[in-house]
Amino acid sequence: MNILITGGAGYIGTELINKLSKNNSVDQLIVYDNLSRGNYNFFLGKNGDSKKIKFVNGDILDSRSIRKVLKGIDVVYHLAAKVTTPFANIDSHFFEQINHWGTAELVYAIEESKVKKVIFTSSASIYGSSSVPSTEETPPHPTSFYGISKQRGEEHVVRLFEKIPTVIVRCGNVYGYSKSMRFDVVINRFMFDAHFAGRVTINGSGTQSRSFIHISKVAHVLAELLNTEVPSGIYNLSDKNLEILDILSSLKNIYQDLEYFHINQHITMQELKVEPRSKLYQFISLPISSLEDELKNFREQFAF
Repeated sequence: MNILITGGAGYIGTELINKLSKNNSVDQLIVYDNLSRGNYNFFLGKNGDSKKIKFVNGDILDSRSIRKVLKGIDVVYHLAAKVTTPFANIDSHFFEQINHWGTAELVYAIEESKVKKVIFTSSASIYGSSSVPSTEETPPHPTSFYGISKQRGEEHVVRLFEKIPTVIVRCGNVYGYSKSMRFDVVINRFMFDAHFAGRVTINGSGTQSRSFIHISKVAHVLAELLNTEVPSGIYNLSDKNLEILDILSSLKNIYQDLEYFHINQHITMQELKVEPRSKLYQFISLPISSLEDELKNFREQFAF
């Protein structure tokens, strides 16, 4: 089986490829990435069975390159996206170009190919802001340029539902250690600041809730989708809803001398909850782990 992973050198892609390369049914993994985030850590050390991995430096908007790389591909994982947390309302043009039209170009090419299965990582941000947990039936109401662009990308992927098995996975806020780290997401940033500065900064009151899931769980589910029959459709991928103060509480159990301070403490920031009981879990079991244990394991990855 030959697999194409767009954005494969990124945060999630690095962990997913490590898992897929150990799958005996996989013959080749083609990583298609333009390295716009400078994801060079992906190329260091070993990623599972590295003999299966091939890198193609390409842009998701390059339709000619996309069509070329799709030849002989059985399964496509579409991870490539512009993600800039917390600045999801800056550079609307780039969000639109990459997340919307880049996905459109890929779908057009897939429709002309012999691809047998597609897995697309979307985002829970398309639900917008809500204190009531969103389910797969909740109508999208994105409130950021990022969320809008992901919803528009989904609209193209949906066309594939009646043609080939296609799964859209709306991920909550992904956190945790990866060789291709992102420190612009809240839990990862908190861990860095807590470990090296002994102090974290909280924007707003800290009572706002967000949907979270550890990167190892995301990689597990995505890898399992390769050989698991799941009806074409849209599925949420979330593990828990946490207030920022909940995260702080776990951090203080790990770093007992941790200091923290608020910026604009009187303001309650927007929140987005996602129902943890996803329809996807009928087909794939989510590994169990606590936030505190996950953060302790994260701490062990720091160089000093």
